[in-house]
Amino acid sequence: MKIFLVGGAVRDKLLNYPSSEQDWVVVGATEAEMLSRGFSPVGKDFPVFLHPESKDEYALARKERKVAAGYGGFNFDTDSSITLEQDLLRRDLTINAMAQSSDGQLIDPYGGQRDLQKKILRHVSDAFVEDPLRVLRVARFAARYAHLGFRVAEETMALMQNLVKSGEMQHLVAERSWKESERALGERSPWVYFEILQQCGALAILMPELSANLQQNKLAIAALKKACSLQANQPVRLSALCHQLAPQKIREQLAQLKAPKNYIELASLCSQHQRAIANFQQLCAEEIFALIKQSDALRKSQRFNELLLSAKACVQAQRSSNHNFSSANQLAYAAKLCLSISGRALTNEGLTGPEIGAELERRRLQAIGRLLDSIHSSKVTVTLKPAGADRAE
Repeated sequence: MKIFLVGGAVRDKLLNYPSSEQDWVVVGATEAEMLSRGFSPVGKDFPVFLHPESKDEYALARKERKVAAGYGGFNFDTDSSITLEQDLLRRDLTINAMAQSSDGQLIDPYGGQRDLQKKILRHVSDAFVEDPLRVLRVARFAARYAHLGFRVAEETMALMQNLVKSGEMQHLVAERSWKESERALGERSPWVYFEILQQCGALAILMPELSANLQQNKLAIAALKKACSLQANQPVRLSALCHQLAPQKIREQLAQLKAPKNYIELASLCSQHQRAIANFQQLCAEEIFALIKQSDALRKSQRFNELLLSAKACVQAQRSSNHNFSSANQLAYAAKLCLSISGRALTNEGLTGPEIGAELERRRLQAIGRLLDSIHSSKVTVTLKPAGADRAE
């Protein structure tokens, strides 16, 4: 029984790149032997175990054979006679098909270190086309390492295009597609992910409306880049990318991808309201109050801040500048003014029932009107705290 560190940990160590991955391959062992040593089994597809102390994942060395369409259409062989080289052969990219022994020796049978030095993302074998998820994984690695100069090998891009043409992408489970896409949104250069998927034809299958939009102009990519420069989190980045699509199309496509509700809601709100937010000073008090209510700003202040940040990225992309976008700050302040006027205070004044709601709206409209007067007369400025920069590892 021999244990090897594999994949991302080896790759990123050679790159001197931050990594939290710690995946291990066990050669010469059986499932019964792993259990006898205190390892806990996880997953149903193939034998993977959690270390009893570190909780790192340890997988038995395996071979695989394509038996059906899609990501899950494989049979796995985990016989104890399978070698490390056979296990590494099934991996997607050469830079992910390296291992390190317990004494620090590098095992690199397929040229991963060479491709790291050349900054190339290259497939290990022609079996690459058997797994449609690998198209997304290659695009995500391209997004992760683009700032270092990495590119997809021409022959690998050709295989990705052939895989898309074969219809295999149609069998990809939505949850897996979303997981890769969400992780890609948190990478250093997430726009590269969507550009690579567009180049190989996969984006037209995953998000056809977005694909059609990218064919027409580059504003969506520019907005995503601006969102990244603003240190925005993943929902804001996706909202900026999709801001030119119709809200209903956004909801339909993101729902098909199994995106979480917060992503869907924010992206559709950005599409619906980003123009109004940009033109805040041209709106009347009633229009501003309607925008605040429609975006549920008074109950979901964090999401409202994310909406404003998304709109800021869109405006800066359109104007090709770092416009200070005071409209976002002023709209945030308007929402704070509304929130400061509470129904409890009106109850203390003796109002009851429907009177409270009517008076609450009247006073909030008055507060917005006074703010507009102040802005127009003295150029009031306020400060908006941006949404956090949560990133996937």
